[in-house]
Amino acid sequence: MLEPSLQPSPALGHALFDTAVGRCALAWGAAGLRAVQLPEQDDAATVARLLRASGPCHAATPPPDAAAAIQGIQALLQGHKLDLREVTLDMTQVSDFHQRVYAVTRAIPPGQVRTYGDIAEQLGGKGLARAVGQALGLNPFAPVVPCHRVLGAGFQAGGFSATGGTATKLRMLQIEGACWGDTQALPGF
Repeated sequence: MLEPSLQPSPALGHALFDTAVGRCALAWGAAGLRAVQLPEQDDAATVARLLRASGPCHAATPPPDAAAAIQGIQALLQGHKLDLREVTLDMTQVSDFHQRVYAVTRAIPPGQVRTYGDIAEQLGGKGLARAVGQALGLNPFAPVVPCHRVLGAGFQAGGFSATGGTATKLRMLQIEGACWGDTQALPGF
């Protein structure tokens, strides 16, 4: 059980919004965003997955901070070079290790990539790479925590838990103009 000061604030509301990659959703509480969800097969599936991460809440008009986060996500997914680090995230339900992984991941600039091993090394050693991958696979804040910018060993695409899997990850990287290795650009979509 969490200590009283660490009890998560309840999710106060959620909203769907359009982006260049489809309809996303986010949920907010008094302490910041509780979850962000990339598009699923349809709106109902997007909201269902969002609510699994955020906790129950009703559709509502976003307050100013959540509305600003929506605008930032929309701009990022249109190719604007935003890092979204100004967006406040409610991480009261996120383990300390996952918080550390998300902090390192949020520092990756748009259009750049790192590997799971790179992040693991920053957190204490390459042996943490699998744990880093698991933390990013459970990321409830994509793309505010830009897990799409983290690749596997040898800069292979690796996994991606959003609908569409690695194709979605590569599309998001293409929108950002990311390049790595010997490539000049990602394949077109």
